[in-house]
Amino acid sequence: MSPSPIARLIQQLAKLPGIGEKTAARLAFHILRAPAEDAAALGAAITEVRAGIRLCSVCCDFTEADPCPVCRDERRDGTIICAVAQPQDVVAIERTGGYRGRYHVLHGVLSPLDGVGPDDLRITELVRRAGTGVGEVIVATNPSVEGETTAVYLAKLLRPLGVRTSRIATGVPMGGELEYADRLTLARALDGRREI
Repeated sequence: MSPSPIARLIQQLAKLPGIGEKTAARLAFHILRAPAEDAAALGAAITEVRAGIRLCSVCCDFTEADPCPVCRDERRDGTIICAVAQPQDVVAIERTGGYRGRYHVLHGVLSPLDGVGPDDLRITELVRRAGTGVGEVIVATNPSVEGETTAVYLAKLLRPLGVRTSRIATGVPMGGELEYADRLTLARALDGRREI
Protein backbone atom coordinates (compact mmCIF):
# COMPACT_ATOMS: atom_id res chain seq x y z
CA MET A 1 0.00 0.00 0.00
CA SER A 2 1.47 3.36 -1.01
CA PRO A 3 1.63 6.24 1.47
CA SER A 4 -1.06 8.91 1.38
CA PRO A 5 -0.40 12.19 -0.47
CA ILE A 6 0.11 13.92 2.89
CA ALA A 7 2.65 11.31 4.01
CA ARG A 8 4.49 11.60 0.67
CA LEU A 9 4.60 15.41 1.00
CA ILE A 10 5.98 15.12 4.54
CA GLN A 11 8.62 12.63 3.33
CA GLN A 12 9.70 14.98 0.53
CA LEU A 13 9.81 18.07 2.75
CA ALA A 14 11.84 16.17 5.37
CA LYS A 15 14.57 15.65 2.73
CA LEU A 16 15.31 19.38 2.77
CA PRO A 17 18.33 20.44 4.84
CA GLY A 18 17.44 21.54 8.35
CA ILE A 19 13.90 20.16 8.09
CA GLY A 20 13.06 17.30 10.42
CA GLU A 21 9.93 15.22 10.36
CA LYS A 22 7.98 17.47 12.76
CA THR A 23 8.79 20.62 10.81
CA ALA A 24 7.99 18.82 7.56
CA ALA A 25 4.59 17.86 8.97
CA ARG A 26 3.91 21.47 10.05
CA LEU A 27 4.86 22.70 6.57
CA ALA A 28 2.71 20.07 4.87
CA PHE A 29 -0.35 21.02 6.92
CA HIS A 30 0.35 24.70 6.31
CA ILE A 31 0.36 24.02 2.56
CA LEU A 32 -2.96 22.16 2.92
CA ARG A 33 -4.55 25.10 4.75
CA ALA A 34 -3.10 27.74 2.41
CA PRO A 35 -5.21 29.09 -0.46
CA ALA A 36 -5.06 26.81 -3.51
CA GLU A 37 -3.36 29.58 -5.52
CA ASP A 38 -0.51 29.81 -2.98
CA ALA A 39 0.06 26.04 -3.00
CA ALA A 40 0.00 26.03 -6.81
CA ALA A 41 2.41 28.98 -6.93
CA LEU A 42 4.82 27.11 -4.63
CA GLY A 43 4.71 24.03 -6.84
CA ALA A 44 5.17 26.15 -9.99
CA ALA A 45 8.12 28.03 -8.45
CA ILE A 46 9.88 24.75 -7.60
CA THR A 47 9.27 23.40 -11.11
CA GLU A 48 10.41 26.67 -12.70
CA VAL A 49 13.63 26.89 -10.70
CA ARG A 50 14.54 23.28 -11.55
CA ALA A 51 13.81 23.80 -15.26
CA GLY A 52 15.23 27.30 -15.73
CA ILE A 53 18.35 27.49 -13.56
CA ARG A 54 21.71 26.14 -14.70
CA LEU A 55 25.39 26.70 -13.96
CA CYS A 56 27.15 29.72 -15.43
CA SER A 57 29.77 28.46 -17.89
CA VAL A 58 32.27 30.98 -16.50
CA CYS A 59 31.91 31.08 -12.70
CA CYS A 60 29.76 27.98 -12.02
CA ASP A 61 27.16 29.97 -10.05
CA PHE A 62 23.45 29.28 -10.52
CA THR A 63 21.92 31.46 -13.23
CA GLU A 64 19.03 31.84 -15.64
CA ALA A 65 21.19 33.35 -18.40
CA ASP A 66 24.63 32.14 -19.42
CA PRO A 67 26.95 33.78 -18.62
CA CYS A 68 25.46 35.08 -15.37
CA PRO A 69 24.86 38.82 -14.74
CA VAL A 70 28.03 39.18 -12.62
CA CYS A 71 30.24 37.64 -15.33
CA ARG A 72 28.61 39.85 -17.99
CA ASP A 73 29.01 43.05 -15.95
CA GLU A 74 31.83 45.04 -17.58
CA ARG A 75 32.13 47.24 -14.47
CA ARG A 76 33.40 44.27 -12.45
CA ASP A 77 37.13 43.76 -12.06
CA GLY A 78 37.93 40.60 -14.02
CA THR A 79 41.45 40.38 -12.58
CA ILE A 80 40.13 39.43 -9.11
CA ILE A 81 38.17 36.24 -8.44
CA CYS A 82 36.56 35.43 -5.13
CA ALA A 83 36.35 31.63 -4.80
CA VAL A 84 33.48 30.48 -2.60
CA ALA A 85 32.22 27.07 -1.57
CA GLN A 86 28.51 27.47 -2.36
CA PRO A 87 26.21 29.74 -4.41
CA GLN A 88 24.68 31.16 -1.22
CA ASP A 89 28.14 32.51 -0.33
CA VAL A 90 27.98 34.76 -3.42
CA VAL A 91 24.68 36.16 -2.14
CA ALA A 92 26.22 36.83 1.30
CA ILE A 93 29.23 38.68 -0.16
CA GLU A 94 27.08 40.65 -2.60
CA ARG A 95 24.92 41.86 0.31
CA THR A 96 27.97 43.67 1.70
CA GLY A 97 28.14 45.88 -1.39
CA GLY A 98 31.91 46.11 -0.97
CA TYR A 99 33.24 43.58 -3.48
CA ARG A 100 33.51 44.52 -7.18
CA GLY A 101 35.44 41.56 -8.60
CA ARG A 102 34.10 38.34 -10.06
CA TYR A 103 33.32 34.98 -8.43
CA HIS A 104 33.97 31.29 -8.79
CA VAL A 105 31.72 28.76 -7.05
CA LEU A 106 33.46 25.50 -6.10
CA HIS A 107 30.22 23.69 -5.10
CA GLY A 108 31.74 22.32 -1.92
CA VAL A 109 35.03 22.01 -0.06
CA LEU A 110 37.62 19.27 0.11
CA SER A 111 36.62 16.68 2.69
CA PRO A 112 38.49 13.38 2.39
CA LEU A 113 36.53 11.88 5.31
CA ASP A 114 33.31 12.50 3.38
CA GLY A 115 34.81 11.28 0.12
CA VAL A 116 34.96 14.75 -1.47
CA GLY A 117 38.15 15.21 -3.47
CA PRO A 118 39.37 17.78 -6.02
CA ASP A 119 37.58 16.06 -8.90
CA ASP A 120 34.24 16.50 -7.10
CA LEU A 121 34.60 20.31 -7.06
CA ARG A 122 34.87 23.02 -9.73
CA ILE A 123 38.60 23.44 -9.15
CA THR A 124 39.71 22.64 -12.71
CA GLU A 125 37.53 25.45 -14.03
CA LEU A 126 39.03 27.89 -11.49
CA VAL A 127 42.61 26.99 -12.43
CA ARG A 128 41.73 27.40 -16.12
CA ARG A 129 40.25 30.86 -15.44
CA ALA A 130 43.19 31.89 -13.27
CA GLY A 131 45.53 31.37 -16.22
CA THR A 132 43.72 34.04 -18.28
CA GLY A 133 44.86 37.37 -16.84
CA VAL A 134 43.69 36.92 -13.27
CA GLY A 135 45.95 38.65 -10.75
CA GLU A 136 44.39 37.48 -7.48
CA VAL A 137 42.12 34.75 -6.19
CA ILE A 138 40.50 35.46 -2.82
CA VAL A 139 39.57 32.19 -1.14
CA ALA A 140 36.39 32.83 0.85
CA THR A 141 35.62 29.43 2.34
CA ASN A 142 34.49 28.92 5.92
CA PRO A 143 37.22 28.85 8.59
CA SER A 144 36.75 25.11 9.17
CA VAL A 145 39.22 22.27 8.68
CA GLU A 146 37.69 21.58 5.26
CA GLY A 147 37.66 25.26 4.29
CA GLU A 148 41.29 25.69 5.32
CA THR A 149 42.30 22.50 3.50
CA THR A 150 40.60 23.77 0.35
CA ALA A 151 42.31 27.16 0.65
CA VAL A 152 45.77 25.62 1.04
CA TYR A 153 45.15 23.25 -1.88
CA LEU A 154 44.03 26.11 -4.14
CA ALA A 155 47.05 28.21 -3.16
CA LYS A 156 49.38 25.35 -4.12
CA LEU A 157 47.70 25.00 -7.51
CA LEU A 158 47.60 28.74 -8.26
CA ARG A 159 51.08 29.73 -7.05
CA PRO A 160 52.90 28.26 -10.11
CA LEU A 161 50.61 30.35 -12.36
CA GLY A 162 51.85 33.54 -10.70
CA VAL A 163 48.41 34.28 -9.27
CA ARG A 164 48.32 35.91 -5.84
CA THR A 165 46.15 33.84 -3.52
CA SER A 166 44.67 35.46 -0.42
CA ARG A 167 42.30 34.32 2.30
CA ILE A 168 39.43 36.27 3.80
CA ALA A 169 40.11 37.54 7.31
CA THR A 170 38.76 35.74 10.34
CA GLY A 171 38.48 36.91 13.89
CA VAL A 172 36.22 38.59 16.38
CA PRO A 173 32.89 39.65 14.82
CA MET A 174 31.58 43.22 15.07
CA GLY A 175 29.74 43.57 18.37
CA GLY A 176 31.50 40.50 19.76
CA GLU A 177 33.13 40.51 23.16
CA LEU A 178 36.73 39.38 23.58
CA GLU A 179 36.07 37.50 26.82
CA TYR A 180 33.67 35.16 24.98
CA ALA A 181 35.88 34.50 21.93
CA ASP A 182 37.71 31.18 21.79
CA ARG A 183 41.53 31.00 21.68
CA LEU A 184 41.75 30.18 17.95
CA THR A 185 39.46 33.07 16.99
CA LEU A 186 41.49 35.51 19.08
CA ALA A 187 44.79 34.17 17.71
CA ARG A 188 43.55 34.64 14.14
CA ALA A 189 42.25 38.10 14.93
CA LEU A 190 45.69 39.07 16.26
CA ASP A 191 47.49 37.51 13.28
CA GLY A 192 45.17 39.26 10.81
CA ARG A 193 45.40 42.68 12.43
CA ARG A 194 45.81 45.77 10.25
CA GLU A 195 47.03 49.28 10.81
CA ILE A 196 44.44 51.99 11.50
